[in-house]
Amino acid sequence: MRKYVPIVVWVVLLAACASTAASTAADRPENRATAAAAPPQREITALKRQVRTLRAKLKALRTTVTALRAANAAVSEQGIAKQLAQARAANDRFRAVGADRFRAVGAALAAGYAAASPCEASPEGGMGFHYVNQAAIADPAIDPMKPEILVYAPSAGGVELVAAEYFKVDADQDLATDGDRPKLFGRAFDGPMQGHAPGMPRHYDLHVWLWKRNASGMFAQWNPDVRCG
Repeated sequence: MRKYVPIVVWVVLLAACASTAASTAADRPENRATAAAAPPQREITALKRQVRTLRAKLKALRTTVTALRAANAAVSEQGIAKQLAQARAANDRFRAVGADRFRAVGAALAAGYAAASPCEASPEGGMGFHYVNQAAIADPAIDPMKPEILVYAPSAGGVELVAAEYFKVDADQDLATDGDRPKLFGRAFDGPMQGHAPGMPRHYDLHVWLWKRNASGMFAQWNPDVRCG
């Protein structure tokens, strides 16, 4: 039994030396720095969470930038010209096609428009005959492809479609406020104004001379080249 004692002693001594060596290595400056530089797992998890949050914000910012670019393009000169062309094309089916006034507006009547005024004129020029779509007026949304009112003017052949009029009822019926003033084709509506006939509410409107040139401007209310008499 005694002859095995030195071996046990050597094993113990070797283990102690190894432990001391490991402790000494850990205490070296470069090893202490490495251990200190290694972040704990919770810090890594927090950093990953921050990265995900930043990526989500970046995605949202890119979406916002895309929307702003689209909005800027829509109100650019080229964008507005494109919108006007689309509105004109969508409503070309209502153009007058005959000498008889009522035959000429047949497509408008079939689509729910009804005569609502005589040929209107002023010292600034004329508007013409207004055909109103009451269902479109009852809908508060403004659809550039479906104007609330079509305007026809006398012509050598009878009548002709000259303008679209977009119309929105003033929400609070107060002429002193305009918080709900709509915009279309980059242009704010005129108004709020009194109704032009009995029963017509205070409202905003926008005339767009899509089919007849207006020397006073595309969005002017009156056209000096429209004559009622």
